[in-house]
Amino acid sequence: MKKALPIIVILLIVLGIAGLVFYQYQDSKVQMNTGYVNGNTAGNLYNAGLFCENNGTVFFSNPDDNGKLYSMDADGSNLTKLCNDTAMYINADSNYVYYVRDNTATFQSSTNGGPSFPYFSYNNNSLCRIDRAGGKCTILDEDPCIYASLIGNYIYYLHYDNETATTLYKIKIDGTEKTKLSDTYVFTCSTDGRYFFYNGMQYDGYIYRYDTETDSSVMIYPHNTYKPTVTADGNAYYLDVDRNNALVHVDIASDNPVTLTNDSVDLYNVYGSTIFYQNYDKDGSKLCCVQNDGSNYKVLAQGNYSNINVTSYYTYFTDFRTGNILYTSTSNPDALYAFHPGIIE
Repeated sequence: MKKALPIIVILLIVLGIAGLVFYQYQDSKVQMNTGYVNGNTAGNLYNAGLFCENNGTVFFSNPDDNGKLYSMDADGSNLTKLCNDTAMYINADSNYVYYVRDNTATFQSSTNGGPSFPYFSYNNNSLCRIDRAGGKCTILDEDPCIYASLIGNYIYYLHYDNETATTLYKIKIDGTEKTKLSDTYVFTCSTDGRYFFYNGMQYDGYIYRYDTETDSSVMIYPHNTYKPTVTADGNAYYLDVDRNNALVHVDIASDNPVTLTNDSVDLYNVYGSTIFYQNYDKDGSKLCCVQNDGSNYKVLAQGNYSNINVTSYYTYFTDFRTGNILYTSTSNPDALYAFHPGIIE
């Protein structure tokens, strides 16, 4: 028995070490999605993706902390700081948050107003992944990136390098299979399951559907559009390039476009039956909302606003003149209030 004791102890130590290694290995494995999860809404991603709601949690760029990545409940409670990266193009699934970090950005007022986001900066516009609870981020692509959209287990995004400039890429959420898909760039914001929808950028403004399962495209709507938002039931919203960027709704199957407003629209965001948009007018631009049938038009504020991001509770805007973030109720948009969630050191 005296000789057997050391052997048992050694075996227990070996088993303990093996168990610890296995646990660390399992803990370090990237959790994959079982279906075609979409990381954020089209409207938010068209508007810099500063807010992203997922399973009751809102991940966002905190203007009180120079755009650092935070989370909160949809009603604004339970504020949590996730990391010290200034984040944009935020996406989320049940395990992780994905974002483009831009640590050169500033949320302070500038001479041209609003947050300053350099288009591409080496070592700053990296594509990142972080746990939903925060911690240390994993860099998926250290090259300059922008307009990132999560579809299933891949992120589709615009990639920049000195040789090919801006091109369309995808990468797996574990950082493998980085692949250039096209020499031209398109917006990957409007997603539905395995598809994303985009307007042609080189030869026409038609709406195309990209199948991420086959990495192939098909044209689905032959009209001159810009930044389309296509829903699961085949409804599409877009800016009509031939009509001074009027906001249009169409059922693609019936091809019977309806003009929702003849305003010249700079940017917009569709959420349920409500559409928030920025009208450009040389005599007085304004922030507006309208129902998706063109009814209940309302002016929310005079002036220029950008970065329209919508969540279930609140809709957020950036005042272009001051750079301040404001918000209003999503279900009953009316007065605008200053957004100051606070800072966690």
